[in-house]
This record gives sequence, C-alpha cells and structure tokens, in this order.
Amino acid sequence: MATEGRVLIHFDSERVSLYRSQGGELELLKRERLAFDDSRAHEALADRLHEFSAGLVEAGEVVDNKTTRLYATGAFQQLPQPEADALVNSVYVDTGLYFNIVGPELEQFYLETGMSACGSDDMMEGLIRREFRHAVVCGSFQQSLRYIEDTITHLRESGTEVLSPRSTRIKPETAGTDFILFDYQDLLKNDRDTWRHKYVHMGAFKQADAVVVCNPGGHVGKGTIFELGFMSAISKRVIFTEEPLGVSVSFPCEVGLEA
Repeated sequence: MATEGRVLIHFDSERVSLYRSQGGELELLKRERLAFDDSRAHEALADRLHEFSAGLVEAGEVVDNKTTRLYATGAFQQLPQPEADALVNSVYVDTGLYFNIVGPELEQFYLETGMSACGSDDMMEGLIRREFRHAVVCGSFQQSLRYIEDTITHLRESGTEVLSPRSTRIKPETAGTDFILFDYQDLLKNDRDTWRHKYVHMGAFKQADAVVVCNPGGHVGKGTIFELGFMSAISKRVIFTEEPLGVSVSFPCEVGLEA
C-alpha cells in the first residue's frame, strides 16, 4: 500500500518547491519562482501547472497519480469553491494528477508537526510525518475486511484518527449477510434502515482530510462506487490503496498511501 520515492510538489502564491520523499526523509530538489496571472482564473492557473508538469516529464521524472503528489497553499486557498473545483478538474484532465488544495487549518497542522519533529518551518516536513489528522476508510467489508483492518491499523499507527468505521468487530447476527454491521452500530429496523447506516458513514467524509478506498486487486464494489459519487460531490480527497479497476468514469484521485 505504501510507495517510496515519491515526488512531492508544493505550490504557494509565488513559487513551487519540488521534493523527493523516500524512507521517511524529505529532500528538496528544486525551488523556483512560478508567477501566476493576477486574474487567478482557473484556466490560467491550470495552464501554468500543466507547463510545470510537462517540464518534469522532459526532465525524466515519472509523473502519475501513484508517484507524484501535488499540494497547494497561499492564494490557492482563497479560490471560491467553484473555482477551486474547476482548477482541480482542469489539472486532472491535463496531467492525470490530483491537485490537493490544503486548507489553512491543515496547513497549520503540518507546520506545527514539522516544527515539533525537526524544528523545520517547511510545511512538507510535517506532511511526510503525518499527512492526515482524520480519515475515513471505505471498501467491501464483506470481501476485504482483513485488508481494511490492516489499512486502519496502518493509519492509526501514523497517528491518524479513523472516523469511520470506528471498529471492525462484526455483530455476530450480521456475519455473512449482504449488509454487515459492527459492534457500535444498531441492528437494522428493516431493509430500508441500511440507508441510515450508509448515510452516517458518508457523513463522516465531510470531517475527514481524505477518504481511503481499500480496493485489493483493483476491484471497486458497487457500494463503494455509490460512495465515490458523494465524495466527488463534496470535493473530498480520495486515495485508492491500489489502481482502481472497473470504474467507468475516471475522476481526480490518488493511488497509494503515504507521502
């Protein structure tokens, strides 16, 4: 699930910083000024970001959503949500990459984490140590529970709070059924009550820094595909543990845990 040797790129209002992250260490490769048009129109921003990505390819770097991570702060945080969404979509169409606009609170968390860990005021030093404060884990609980449990354990060991599921201990009455429940969940009142549990689970997406989709072998189940629509609608960062297969509509996402 983890990939070492990733290229991490941080865009702020006036410059871009290029890093390589490997084995828990961060190496600054390049930093340059990257001035944007004063209009900050998403089309102009997307064009400049595309040019930069093309330069990476020319320099021999592999640029894809498994090996490359984009993060943005500064002026990008000020974009109205429709403009931010349009920028994310434009960057994805042009490069295949997810453009992760880091919110001010999460940026501050990274800064504090980096300062505490190594005395650095570089946001990226904090990010490689603990990328998520809160996460939600999705996947087929019927078919991939052990895989999901391993993913949750991995996240918790990094300090991430997993908002949902809070536990993976199955209620015995629901084992082997089409809709399993965990020990903290109420039993179903009727067939329609499955929606209540699904709605509560999806509600946790809003509080998460990212939704991690467990898809061993690339398979994405029908229930998860339904949830992906909701994640996209609320502009939530989505990370698959493996390259997704069988998803009819490609959308901005990342593959593989850990920066």
